[in-house]
Amino acid sequence: MYVVTGGEMHQIDRYTMDQLGLSEEILMENAGQAFVRHLLTSVSIDEKVIVLIGAGNNGGDGFVISRLLAEKGFQFEIWVVPPVERVKGTARFHMDIFKRCGYSFIEYEANSIGFRESLNTCSVIIDALLGTGVKGNLRKPYAYVIKAVNESEKRIISVDIPSGVPSSEGEAEVYGVIANETFTFQAPKLSAFVYPSALHFGEVHTLEIGIPKIAFTEVAPQRQLITEKRVRTTLAKRPADAHKGKAGRALIIGGTQEMTGAPVLTTDACLRAGAGLATMAIPACIHPIVTQKLTESTFMKLPDAEGEIRSDVLKEEISYIQYDGIAIGPGMGRNISKPIYEALRSFNGPVVIDADGLYHMSNELHRWCEEPRSGPTIITPHPGEMALLTGRTIKEVEEHRFEYTLDFAKKYQMYVVLKGPFTIVTTPVGEQWVNTTGNASLAKGGSGDVLTGMILALVLQQHSVIDAICNAVHIHGKLADKMIETHDIFSVKASDLIHSLPRVLRSYRY
Repeated sequence: MYVVTGGEMHQIDRYTMDQLGLSEEILMENAGQAFVRHLLTSVSIDEKVIVLIGAGNNGGDGFVISRLLAEKGFQFEIWVVPPVERVKGTARFHMDIFKRCGYSFIEYEANSIGFRESLNTCSVIIDALLGTGVKGNLRKPYAYVIKAVNESEKRIISVDIPSGVPSSEGEAEVYGVIANETFTFQAPKLSAFVYPSALHFGEVHTLEIGIPKIAFTEVAPQRQLITEKRVRTTLAKRPADAHKGKAGRALIIGGTQEMTGAPVLTTDACLRAGAGLATMAIPACIHPIVTQKLTESTFMKLPDAEGEIRSDVLKEEISYIQYDGIAIGPGMGRNISKPIYEALRSFNGPVVIDADGLYHMSNELHRWCEEPRSGPTIITPHPGEMALLTGRTIKEVEEHRFEYTLDFAKKYQMYVVLKGPFTIVTTPVGEQWVNTTGNASLAKGGSGDVLTGMILALVLQQHSVIDAICNAVHIHGKLADKMIETHDIFSVKASDLIHSLPRVLRSYRY
């Protein structure tokens, strides 16, 4: 399923009309029909519905919805907020059909005094005021109408996108309808996955309205959702003649005296997610501690200083060729400089860089840009680490999650996993995948270490790199979703995710 901006959706609509011959009138009728079909699953005919209609195509959808509700016998009121003469084009076409069918509406301009009182009499408000083309501050009377809707304490359902909310990213502040649900057409809009605009959408339902697939492939938006169906069909299988060497030999480098748990979580998750062999490369000083925490891995004791791996060790003490993939960074520490690029540039397998590994990488970005590694490089920053890598503020990163990860992935030829609500996976060629699993229980130390281990394990299972990353990200979020079925959202620990991984992973495979 694609994720689009309003501009991209407009291009897709135009291709559908101009190249394929489906008229705008038909598409608008289809949208209204799809909306009402879905609405009938949760709204009783006894409930009073108010439909708020604007001048553009979103308002045209509102007229189709209103006509269909009237035909089914719903109690309803239709409020047309702009002057009626401003309703033009296809919206006017469907307004005229609505009127010819014998139905009427209330003009807001002449009846604004009674608007709030009318809202108090309904149970459902359908927002068909403003569509995906909204820009800048709201003009009168929309600002007042939206304020009244938000204060109504009614069930609010937005048509395609909440009115006043932009369809793309980059807005520090958003003022618009705060919907309980949004019924969006054909493809979810990008702003549904970026805060603060995501707060306005409520639960998003994507409805098919008959736009052929070729319209999307020709316009070619580069963003898609990671769906459960996709994960199930791309999850790696283990051949009957597999042995531990074939299942992937993983090396996890990290740990300090202050952070002994991070590499343990990564290694444990890596084993649980399928790696055949895992070796933990750690400072010698913490070896007695971590061996008590994990029995299934082997250990590489590295020379240390001040509780960290020494600077020269990564280049001189490790034979990387015996491993199929590497994760580096969890709990590694920042007091001693680590030449990550120089150590790993000749390694041909996949490398996952996380946590303190990203800090050290930020000091040598010019090397990664001048001569990218031949093997896949996967980085897993949270917004603070992405800000460090890009020279932006955290606020800027959060406002431009799609744009900045896209620029970075293409410039440095890396796979970028920008963590957070709606984690975004971006490939070196610019494809982006958006994850919708997970919840705020993941806002706890160690969650990212678990994800790093899962990504490394799945990348080693002879899968395509992007499939492996997307599967790891999606299942990692699903672990958190399953945990809050039995645990309070405050109480979930990173190790809980690992303990539930076998059960959740099995549910995807079978």
